[in-house]
Amino acid sequence: MSVFGGIGQPRRDGPFSQTGSSGPREEVRRPARSTQLATGTLACARCDAPVAVGPVPRTLTDELTCPFCDHRGPVRDFLSLAPPTRPARVVVRIALPRRP
Repeated sequence: MSVFGGIGQPRRDGPFSQTGSSGPREEVRRPARSTQLATGTLACARCDAPVAVGPVPRTLTDELTCPFCDHRGPVRDFLSLAPPTRPARVVVRIALPRRP
């Protein structure tokens, strides 16, 4: 195997070299199960103050209140999925409804 080729000659041991290859490769991808849909930011739609929800999971229809301007509304009004996410980051997950 040669490291240096002559002037104007391509290297034969590069990443696209066909010497020593065992033939075409096939990439197998298995579907991954994940409930994570996106990462977003929770902030007030009026004053853009970050809103903390605590450790309890919330649905998009749960009511939130802004701690600064007292604006009230459903979580979906406070959620922004636009990049870049800011310090009040949340993970948006999909969950099946619980059966009674």
